[in-house]
Amino acid sequence: MKLTATVLLVLTIALSACAPGLDWREVNPAESGVHALFPCKPEVSNRPATPTEPGRMGLAHCKAAGLSFALAWAELADPAQITPALMQMRLSVASKLGATAAAPQAMQLPGMTPNSQAQWQSLIAPSQQAKVAVFSRGLLVYQLVMMGPKRDDAAWENFVASIRLDS
Repeated sequence: MKLTATVLLVLTIALSACAPGLDWREVNPAESGVHALFPCKPEVSNRPATPTEPGRMGLAHCKAAGLSFALAWAELADPAQITPALMQMRLSVASKLGATAAAPQAMQLPGMTPNSQAQWQSLIAPSQQAKVAVFSRGLLVYQLVMMGPKRDDAAWENFVASIRLDS
């Protein structure tokens, strides 16, 4: 009887370790111009362009396995705003977290508009670790963020590698 209980306990632990914490699915948020894999069903909010706010904006975000995943986008009115916007989008995450930032790395995605500020970097804060990436296509700027109490480089790689810009 004792052996059976031990075997059941070991099997339960083994099976629960195999349970996926991240359930990846493809998402194409309206007005975003992008397809992405999210490890959970994201909540999506959009703000259409208005006469006083000419660019559309949006956010898709969700939490899974203790991590937060987000894709934000914004349409700019002037191409001269793109480079400063990309820099600010990347730096603002580090600032909000009070994080130490690793050196930024160049970001490359098929179909993106080349820009020296299209970059990704790791951030380490007292209670959070994050990765942030920014890039653009035309007048749309994008920000990807993954954060949580622990690193998950495989999840980040999957998230970034899944990005497909609409043609």
